Amino acid sequence: MDWTYKDKPIHELPEDCVGFVYLITNNTNGRMYVGKKLARFKRSRPPLKGRKNKRRYKVDSDWRDYYGSSDELTADVMRLGKDKFTREILFYCYSKAELSYVEAREQFARKVLESNDYYNGHIRVRVHGKGILKS
Repeated sequence: MDWTYKDKPIHELPEDCVGFVYLITNNTNGRMYVGKKLARFKRSRPPLKGRKNKRRYKVDSDWRDYYGSSDELTADVMRLGKDKFTREILFYCYSKAELSYVEAREQFARKVLESNDYYNGHIRVRVHGKGILKS
């Protein structure tokens, strides 16, 4: 099952997108998972001869095949099959701070820890307002 955004299938992310906040739904029992996913990962190579700085570059993440970081959700995906789940992008984010903030905001708004309707077992957030506040 592909990712969708506003009911349209997504095959590529916007170029300036750092990541996205998503909702994965188990279609057999209605349980959901709210999380975030980075669009690209930073990698580094050893420095060139005579240099000290590592060479850094970015590679696309595994977002196309990603089914969340919850062990319980992953077990259900393996047991039931990927076709029993829908993956929806809720928000595109353009900074890491925005990504973390929007994920936590969505998790608190949906009260994911107060219900068995969600696979989420914890909410981890560390956000600096500098990356959120718009001028």
